[in-house]
Amino acid sequence: MKFLVMIYNDDSLLGDVPADEAKSMMRECLLHADELRDQGYLLDSQQLEAPTTAKSVRVRGGRTTITDGPFAETKEYLGGFNLIEAENMDEALRIAAQFPWANSGCIEVRPVRDIGMVRQAVGA
Repeated sequence: MKFLVMIYNDDSLLGDVPADEAKSMMRECLLHADELRDQGYLLDSQQLEAPTTAKSVRVRGGRTTITDGPFAETKEYLGGFNLIEAENMDEALRIAAQFPWANSGCIEVRPVRDIGMVRQAVGA
């Protein structure tokens, strides 16, 4: 079963981390990702640029609107994601809790819907 592990960062907490410690934390995270990949858990992993670089697109009544930045004002923002393979939610949560970002933000774990089954259900 696939799970999306979303890493939410909080700049007010990350800003308090000394530069050497932040570098060490990132190195630890990358090495941990390598281990998870070698164990067959990690399928993909990416970091995102800052929310200030984002654009939001909405189409209403045939009219497209593009706005700067994230959709909602929030302290925590999506900073990256990992796509993992786990037996069940409990195993996915165990894996997610090992990411160092759980100490300075929030990690959301969400099951990925099997798009092949959706295709079949709607006849696509």
